[in-house]
Amino acid sequence: MTTTLPPTPDAPVPRRLLAATALGGLGCALAIPTERPGIGWPVAVAVLAVAVLLVGANTPGGVRALMPGAARVETLTWAVAALALTAVAWVRAAEWLVALCLLTACVAAAMAVGGRLMVSVLRAVLSIPLGMLQAVPWLGRAVRRSYRTPGSGPDVRIALSVGVGLVLLLVFGTLLASADAVFAGLVDNLLPVIDEDAVSTAVVLFVLGAALVAGTALLLVAPPALTLAAPRPTRLRTLDWAVPVGLLVALFAVFVGVQFATLFGTEQYVQDTTGLTFAEYARSGFWQLLAVSALALGVILAGIRWAPATSDADRSTKRLLLGAMAVLCLVIVVSALRRMWLYQQAYGFTVLRLLVGACELWLGLAFLLALVAVLRLRPTGTVRPMVATAVGALVLLAVLDPERFVAAQNVARFEATGRLDAEYLSRLSADAVPALLALPDSPERTCVLARIAAGNTARGGDDWRTANLSRAAAEASVGHLAGLSDRASGGDPVFGGGRYLGPEEPGCSLS
Repeated sequence: MTTTLPPTPDAPVPRRLLAATALGGLGCALAIPTERPGIGWPVAVAVLAVAVLLVGANTPGGVRALMPGAARVETLTWAVAALALTAVAWVRAAEWLVALCLLTACVAAAMAVGGRLMVSVLRAVLSIPLGMLQAVPWLGRAVRRSYRTPGSGPDVRIALSVGVGLVLLLVFGTLLASADAVFAGLVDNLLPVIDEDAVSTAVVLFVLGAALVAGTALLLVAPPALTLAAPRPTRLRTLDWAVPVGLLVALFAVFVGVQFATLFGTEQYVQDTTGLTFAEYARSGFWQLLAVSALALGVILAGIRWAPATSDADRSTKRLLLGAMAVLCLVIVVSALRRMWLYQQAYGFTVLRLLVGACELWLGLAFLLALVAVLRLRPTGTVRPMVATAVGALVLLAVLDPERFVAAQNVARFEATGRLDAEYLSRLSADAVPALLALPDSPERTCVLARIAAGNTARGGDDWRTANLSRAAAEASVGHLAGLSDRASGGDPVFGGGRYLGPEEPGCSLS
């Protein structure tokens, strides 16, 4: 099955195209926050969705064409996932998590629109960006049609006249103001103060939002034509791929066999065998195992796609070698997860360690999906469920609230061992505050919360778009401590490894 893009100049221009693109552009320009995460992101995405529905709901090949029968569930699932990931910007304060969710939301949105129109996941993800470029001449046709046919849509003549008039006022007004100081003062009194950076950002966001709506509308109005074609026969022979993959399988088998007792053995066995503590041993090999897992997954996917399966011998060899490789990689993934868990038990939880562990869990699920595809001899259709599980895993991670989880684990470790990495915890976002409030009252607790509170205070330019539930809850809980951070930074460097004497004269060190 292949996909061909439609001839853009021949695509019909919907009646509401200009109004929809203007709505999408205004939604992005007015709602998207540029300072830090906030409710503006889900609002902007909701406006974009309304704009797309406005132009695509009643057009041939539009939104309804994406949801025939069983495809409806998949399309709606991708769309809901995109909206849920965007809503993280309103619920969570960790900027790294919000950025990751927004990027993944773009993938989910592209799959919602193009997933049922294109076989290849990569083409589906790139369909909207490519549609944005193709929509430029399409929008030009819409403008010319509206200009030549008054009453067929928005009065473009009036809009263009107003635009030309504003440009003329700007050019001549600037020249006259520079020629006479009295006139310049009058202009300054009449015109509001304009933030040039804010205006430039709003213009860029407007263009981006309008282009997104236009590109999506083009994809819906003139979807790519799907033509059935026989898959190209592979030129590989069984020996061509079986030899290198067989060597890898043998290597993995030897590794798992020799290291099995070490990977899953007791701490005393590890110390006697390697001379390292269990935590040191876990740290020494984790990253290598992670790299091996990721590379091996690529090898298995390539084998699923291109290894021949024309005869019974070919099919048996494919199942045996690729299936064995998937099973051995699952063992390596389990060992890597065990290493990371032991390492975190010894040295404490961090966001990076939690993310790497989540990545390993997803790799394990990906190997299971690959194993099923190998046993069923499916040459295609494996990447799409892997992408879906990755999106679902990120949604679950956002629900887990990673920084709060990490803070809670460190609080539990402090209660058990008396050790606390206060300097690291003070660099977390407002998401961690509810867990950190469980710390016993101490100078370290006050300093950690004070630094988070200082970073949570309003920045210049904050407005309704940056409203955030996590930051609001932290402000209500520890906002009064924000001043302590300023006092600390003005005296002894409490957050740089020194000491700060608070109102009660206790010392605290976050070194």
